[in-house]
Amino acid sequence: MSSIRLRLLRWVIPPILLMNLGAGALAYMLASPHLREAVLRTLVLVEIVFALACVGLIWFSVSNGLQPLNRLRARLNARGGDDLAPIIVDEVPYELEPVVSAFNGLLAKVGEGAQARQDFLANVAHQLRTPLAGLKTQLEWLEARHAEPDTAQSLKLMLSATERMIRQTNQLLSLARAEPHQFEKTRLEPLALDALVADAVQSFVDQAALKAIDIGFELEPVTITGDRFLLRDLIDNLIDNAIRYTPPRGTVTVTVRPGLLMVEDNGPGIPPAKREQVFSRYVRLDDKTHGSGLGLAIVRDIAMVHGAKLTISDPPGGQGALFTVKFP
Repeated sequence: MSSIRLRLLRWVIPPILLMNLGAGALAYMLASPHLREAVLRTLVLVEIVFALACVGLIWFSVSNGLQPLNRLRARLNARGGDDLAPIIVDEVPYELEPVVSAFNGLLAKVGEGAQARQDFLANVAHQLRTPLAGLKTQLEWLEARHAEPDTAQSLKLMLSATERMIRQTNQLLSLARAEPHQFEKTRLEPLALDALVADAVQSFVDQAALKAIDIGFELEPVTITGDRFLLRDLIDNLIDNAIRYTPPRGTVTVTVRPGLLMVEDNGPGIPPAKREQVFSRYVRLDDKTHGSGLGLAIVRDIAMVHGAKLTISDPPGGQGALFTVKFP
């Protein structure tokens, strides 16, 4: 990989040193013969000092001149993988404007492609919801009327697969709704967070019972401003994630306090080094657990558009994980 700094130094330092040596040689030739030995010693010392000072000054000047590039690199490295906002041209030197403009054009194209994919996923999810719901209803109807062991087992497997497909479809819709450009502030309204959580927990009782998990809640009356559908998606994904990773006969507790929503489990927990990673899309720390890895990414996006802060910490007991959503 070539270096701009080295290229500049290669083209600047040698000519200056050659000119300086030429000037020294001329001074030596013009000196009287009996003074040339003294002049030579002086010139050697002067040339060494001048060369070192020249290299140091040029190195400092070139490094200082490249600082805008270093700052631009740092800003780009600090961005998240889904941050496609253009770079503000007014904040970069004139010489970098063509590069930044070209980069902004590339970001715009990437954003258009991401938007097209997001719209496609949302449209597909919308189209799938109705037939999947109808398929589930028909399978439940058949299950209630066919008790033969082989038929009942096949219907059970088909129902399980259909429910997974419905869950993935709902997650795709949640992901599309939580995108910042899709977020509609007109849908914000005062909401009773405790009532929303109580309703969500009830829908997970059967899922928790399959693993003999003790699911409970501690709710204080709390009112926040938010989007009812998105916040329900956030709560559902947090609870679903806790149940999925909690071992049989474990516990899951959902707590609501002023400005806080907390979901605690006593599962295997998440190492501190990987806690930021789990909010990325399609990331699952446990390959043995079914899922697409979208749940916590959806939670992060919904929290972000609501101005809330999402954190993971160790629960008071030390075993498991504690997810906390702090609302403004």
